[in-house]
Amino acid sequence: MKLANFPFWKNKQVLVTGGHGFLGTHLVKKLKKLKPKRLFVPTSKERDFRKPADCKKAVADIDIVIHLAAVVGGIGYNQKIPGKMFYDNVIMGTHLMEEARKAKVKKFVSIGTVCAYPKFTPVPFKEENLWNGYPEKTNAPYGLAKKMLLVQGQAYSDQYNFNAVYLLPVNLYGPGDKFDPKISHVIPALIKKFVEAKKRGEKTVVVWGTGKPTREFLYVEDAAQGIILASERYNKAEPVNLGSGFEISIRELAEAIKEIVGFNGRIAWDKSRPDGQPRRKLDTSRAEKEFGFKAKTDFKTGLKKTIGWYEKISNI
Repeated sequence: MKLANFPFWKNKQVLVTGGHGFLGTHLVKKLKKLKPKRLFVPTSKERDFRKPADCKKAVADIDIVIHLAAVVGGIGYNQKIPGKMFYDNVIMGTHLMEEARKAKVKKFVSIGTVCAYPKFTPVPFKEENLWNGYPEKTNAPYGLAKKMLLVQGQAYSDQYNFNAVYLLPVNLYGPGDKFDPKISHVIPALIKKFVEAKKRGEKTVVVWGTGKPTREFLYVEDAAQGIILASERYNKAEPVNLGSGFEISIRELAEAIKEIVGFNGRIAWDKSRPDGQPRRKLDTSRAEKEFGFKAKTDFKTGLKKTIGWYEKISNI
């Protein structure tokens, strides 16, 4: 993977939305090392990006916007608040990009989601297949809301010559992830289940679905590096996948976490719960070709780091 370009950031004033979240924390840490002229990372209390006035204040004198802010969670959370998922995410992007355009921001980097892809997409997912069907029902409101950032960015590129970039990261994992079962994604949810089951001496861990679906996972630090490289080197309106090119079934994932945690019980599959999208694996060739991004963290290594981090904060 190519290294970041220090001179590029030297005179840049950068806004990172969602910079206090999981991915944002890792991204901001890397950006600080690049020493931009100004790095503005407001909290949600300081700037509510659902409000145009707050968006206008946030983008004043900014050169690059990296828009990470989102209402996000796993399948259960998506099913519980689909309306909020759609409204909050679509309105934040719409207002922020419009105010950035009016403020003559030089570059707007939108972080989309793999949930934007159709439910049944040829594997590996290629960017040109993004519009060939409807997303998986359980997360469609979120996926489509984030997909509107691509539509808006391309429309603004055509009409205003606005430099809007759209990145599609696959499922992320790593230290600092959200482990609250109400909102967590599959890896932190499973880690928490196995760690707590071991701690309590339980004999069974129940996992949603059949275990048959496959997923691709990208270590959070790799994702942050990909965003930095795209911010420096990519200036086209076509979407770009960010992934690891690695695919694993949920069943294999659960077994791997069970082994690393050292849980000696059994796994029970709750087939009454939804599986979600059948398969997810991205074609990552465009990212490598356009801005030299290639994930470098081995999945087992990243998983061990994530589990170790959670065990440490859980005092285990």
